[in-house]
Amino acid sequence: MGTYLVTGVAGFIGSKTAEKLLERGDAVVGIDNLNDYYDVALKESRVEALRRFGAFTFRKMDIEDLGELEALGSEYRFDAVLNLAARAGVRYSMDNPFIYMSTNAMGTLNLLDLCRKRGIGKFVLASTSSLYAGQEMPFSETLAVNTPISPYAASKKAAEAMCYSYHYLYGIDVTVVRYFTVYGPLGRPDMSVYRFIKWIDEGTPLELFGDGSQSRDFTYVDDIAEGTVRALQPLGFEVINLGGSEPHRLDEMIGLVEKYTGKKARIDHKPFHKADIMATWADTQKAERLLGWKATVSLEEGIRRCVEWWRSRK
Repeated sequence: MGTYLVTGVAGFIGSKTAEKLLERGDAVVGIDNLNDYYDVALKESRVEALRRFGAFTFRKMDIEDLGELEALGSEYRFDAVLNLAARAGVRYSMDNPFIYMSTNAMGTLNLLDLCRKRGIGKFVLASTSSLYAGQEMPFSETLAVNTPISPYAASKKAAEAMCYSYHYLYGIDVTVVRYFTVYGPLGRPDMSVYRFIKWIDEGTPLELFGDGSQSRDFTYVDDIAEGTVRALQPLGFEVINLGGSEPHRLDEMIGLVEKYTGKKARIDHKPFHKADIMATWADTQKAERLLGWKATVSLEEGIRRCVEWWRSRK
């Protein structure tokens, strides 16, 4: 089995992807800067859960620090790099666009150059469905994504472009996986599913931007992690959607939370945010063809698991 560098390993998706690799017998070196974008204790708990695997090593490290990355690269021989470290959040990227570019774009460049210098032949980049804003649905990988409407999306576009450059120039095998609205237990506290469950269960008014008719292609985190691991196979250069391929309205999702909490939502409507997308819908035919991957957890089952987790952690 392989030895993999997983960046953003304390993150929601990074920790689950590392777990998948470790469960199948791989060795994982996970790095994360443990920034305080949200509760660091939650990130530390994810890392602690991975320590039960003897083949897991954690280093507190920032992908923006090229010197530290090069030192790590001299210590280990990696079979691939999975770059799941990122500044996330569309709205916050409008408040601090500079840090999004430095982490998402420059951090990706640092990792690609590590691959070039150390002869690491495979690179997986976590990207986003936010790039498809304004395009015709379902979103296909063949669509031009040249009009990002947030600094977050723009920084991911920059990272994707640099990936292609390094593939073309240095022969690095790159798979870009574009994620669609990932949710699940231990998710980021600023994500809608997490917030809606918390607010409804506590009886707090639920902040809803728009009228609830906007839709998202919700995708359960275990499915996303499985697709990310499958993206490690040699493909040349490919961009692949990982999504549920079945969009659901936000008011439908809220109804499921009400069903499994047994409580009624009190909704405080806010204006629809300019940087948000009205709807997302993934065309996943490419993932099915190249990776043999398809999302398996329905939204209802996923919400049930999330509510169960929320109740148990309380």
